[in-house]
Amino acid sequence: MSDREFDIIVYGATGYTGRLVAEYLDQHYGSRDDGPKWAMAGRSLSKLQEVRDEIGAPADTVLITANSDDPASLEAMCSRARVVVTTVGPYQLYGDALVAACVKTGTDYTDLCGEPGWMREKIDEHHEAAKASGAHICFSSGFDSIPFDLGVLMLQKTAQEKFGSPAPRVRGRVRAMQGTFSGGTAASLTATMKSVAKNPGLIKVLQSPFGLTPGFEGPDQPGGMVPHYEEDLDKWAAPFIMATINTKNVHRTNFLAGHPYGADFKYDEMMLTSPGEAGKAAAHAVVEMLKNPFGAKPPAPGEGPSAEERENGFYDVLFIGDMPDGAQVRLGVKGKYDPGYGSTSRMIAETGIALLNCSKPGGVGTPGYFLGEDLVRRLEEHADIHFAVES
Repeated sequence: MSDREFDIIVYGATGYTGRLVAEYLDQHYGSRDDGPKWAMAGRSLSKLQEVRDEIGAPADTVLITANSDDPASLEAMCSRARVVVTTVGPYQLYGDALVAACVKTGTDYTDLCGEPGWMREKIDEHHEAAKASGAHICFSSGFDSIPFDLGVLMLQKTAQEKFGSPAPRVRGRVRAMQGTFSGGTAASLTATMKSVAKNPGLIKVLQSPFGLTPGFEGPDQPGGMVPHYEEDLDKWAAPFIMATINTKNVHRTNFLAGHPYGADFKYDEMMLTSPGEAGKAAAHAVVEMLKNPFGAKPPAPGEGPSAEERENGFYDVLFIGDMPDGAQVRLGVKGKYDPGYGSTSRMIAETGIALLNCSKPGGVGTPGYFLGEDLVRRLEEHADIHFAVES
């Protein structure tokens, strides 16, 4: 694919997050001789021109019209690129034809999908064909689930180096986070609920931590839905809304890699509050909040925080590996910028760039499996995300 016209095409560049991705590529790599050759794509040429001018991209930035309702336009677009970065969700509504086009043309693909029912359908439909064409179909390349997928990967690397074996039990604990849910996240959840109503068979996929590992069922996993006090952290732990998708992706990474974390690996994610009665009350309040996570007026696709809000956002996640003899290894992942937008736009852009040098066989996979430590290095160097062992 080295002879293709573009390294990367950003599909959905006129949307809120797609625009941030295009802006990041232009500002971070536009003046670099070694930067990727990229283009912007979307449904409307006039809107693409408007966004190009608003973000200050060069006037000669190539603009490509393509539409999810027109498979031929998507196939033509994919045939021009080595990697397609797509922010056009919900993916279960707008992603089918694009994934198929990438698989057919052997084009790498990365998205922000947190829709496990749809992801499982694409695994079943396209994994073998993607292996044959060489296409790397890389889901969940934003806040869900890169910090968690790669956080577990780096913790297990540390456990292997320190103890000679992986940790059979890992806890992901969100220590702090400032940011907002994206309109795309809200729309994806709504679309998922509608898809379950049409296809009740998806319920099993959504409920199982191994919903993305067809043919493999590991041990019973910690539920992560009941608040409890964690003595070693002196904090109360509450359910974390993104655990449902993140845990599935962590298990898929382990599955595709041949179970380097162990076939008996157990993993859950929760968010930490504080010690004492105040922490207990806060943890139980989270349970109530999750019954209606987006409130009376969920954000709409295309809406998002201001530049100042994106700049002031952050997240801090702790991973604890519990060894059989009681020893522990800990690793922190800290990111600058609003997780749902500012950091996510950087993560998916760097995933797209990293895919340009991916040496793994094609298929439907995860950032952790396809890119691993190569992506960790890119995120540390370019995206203000840091992975550090803690005492």
